[in-house]
Amino acid sequence: MKHINKAVLYLLGCTMGAGITSCTHTPKKTAAKTDIVNSTAKDTLQKYVDERVNIYETVSLTTNLNALTPSDRKVLPLLIQAAQIMDELFWKQTYPQRDSLLAKVKDENTKSFIMINYGPWDRLSGDKPFIAGIPARPAGATFYPAGMTKAELEKTDLKDKLNAYTVVQKDTQGKLITVPYRVLYASDLQRASNLLKQAALLAEDAGLKKYLNLRADALVTDKYTASDNAWLDMKNNTLDLIIGPIENYEDKLFNAKTSFEAYVLIKDKVWSKRLAKYVSMLPDLQKGLPVPEKYKREKPGTDSELNAYDVVYYAGDCNAGSKTIAVNLPNDELIQQKKGTRRSQLKNAMKAKFDKILLPIANELIDKDQQKYISFDAFFSNVMFHEVAHGLGIKKTINGKGFVKEALKEQYSWLEEGKADVLGLYMVTGLLKKGELKGDIKTYYTTFMAGILRSVRFGASSAHGQANMQCFNYFKDKGAFLRTANGTYRVDYNQFAIAMNGLSNLILTMQGNGDSAGVAKLQKEKATIHPELQADLDRLSKRGIPVDIVFEQGVDVLGVK
Repeated sequence: MKHINKAVLYLLGCTMGAGITSCTHTPKKTAAKTDIVNSTAKDTLQKYVDERVNIYETVSLTTNLNALTPSDRKVLPLLIQAAQIMDELFWKQTYPQRDSLLAKVKDENTKSFIMINYGPWDRLSGDKPFIAGIPARPAGATFYPAGMTKAELEKTDLKDKLNAYTVVQKDTQGKLITVPYRVLYASDLQRASNLLKQAALLAEDAGLKKYLNLRADALVTDKYTASDNAWLDMKNNTLDLIIGPIENYEDKLFNAKTSFEAYVLIKDKVWSKRLAKYVSMLPDLQKGLPVPEKYKREKPGTDSELNAYDVVYYAGDCNAGSKTIAVNLPNDELIQQKKGTRRSQLKNAMKAKFDKILLPIANELIDKDQQKYISFDAFFSNVMFHEVAHGLGIKKTINGKGFVKEALKEQYSWLEEGKADVLGLYMVTGLLKKGELKGDIKTYYTTFMAGILRSVRFGASSAHGQANMQCFNYFKDKGAFLRTANGTYRVDYNQFAIAMNGLSNLILTMQGNGDSAGVAKLQKEKATIHPELQADLDRLSKRGIPVDIVFEQGVDVLGVK
């Protein structure tokens, strides 16, 4: 991280205190280099941390608050307080020993890196442990008993073992049981629920008021459908909040359990109006997908919105490792089929990644003659249509294996992200041909190529990183780009389109067939970084180009109380 100050000491002091406080800063690098936990590997690990902590660039999460009403300004701090509780809950899910570990560690760089990664494993380097004596990261996080294998759990007839809102534990007799989130985290969830109820009382927008009340109830009942529907029904709100147990990325055993997170958002109504028309085009784009008819019979839902936001607070899962810059929710397949989803573009965070990461990468690795095609508008569109593309394709297998997510289990997330990447590009191509999107296809394809080189740096433990590795290797094999003698990448625009259609066909077919074995084979063969690419990525690190961003955020940064 660049430009480090006292924020890390401030945050760590708050972390070691009791409960949630008004602390708002994200940990940042400090120059201190003192002893860490005693170990024969001490020097090696210290060097590793000192190097890796620099891969994050610090960004202040701010926005123009002039669009907020006096009531909104009272609601906003309550939403941030509720988000902070989600952050604490995510720690309990991913590494509940946080405080004891931080008490042992003396080096400030190491403390910062623990906080960034929500534990002692480097999320952007294959979950490598960076504290001496720490074992490999458990695939099931804390969702299942320590040491339990996938095969052992599959053999049990335990009810709700794969429920999204339960934890599998052993009782005092060693018998397997499931404990609902609403029971295990009751106290924290009740506090968050109370904050949302307070915010609902102050909210002026009827849609937001209804959603906050229903979401408050959902947090303490584990019943989220009504609040998900109410969230989709909101149309005129300026403030927005995504909160609760949502994504499955942390559960690498079954991709079943959800992790707590929150985004506090302020809608950019001008940009949102520009985007509104694209969701209605999904059915026509679905019909043109490059797969046989049986893989595209489903009709995408269109009763949802495509909006642009400035995000003013990240918490929990979305703040761990690589930071999300666009969101496609809800994840409930039945709601997706019936109503669609809301695609939320986090414009300020997206612009920060473009300026601080993608542009420097393009200047280093994209062929000089094609660097002129890199643009933020193309980056924004590629990311946006990635999220929209989650609504394309197939949700249920064609052969009776149920929903694709159920059939592919732990292989689902990375392949679905790969689908969204390539179908987002397919949407851009189709909309340009229809005249619904303006610009040169070379701009979108070249910026997409730079985006691949940005995202492969997220590593093999990230679903997005694996998806981009797959895309890179597939496109390379199809001649969609070549690596020049100067060590830069040059796009072949005709082959790029051919590779796009080929990968779209491959992914949609595997999803439709529920082919988990085939997906596992594809992951092994394609979702890997080969030495030549790794050497190029190492060049980026040597140039000091960050891999991702971390935030200064909260009420102090925003100037609200």
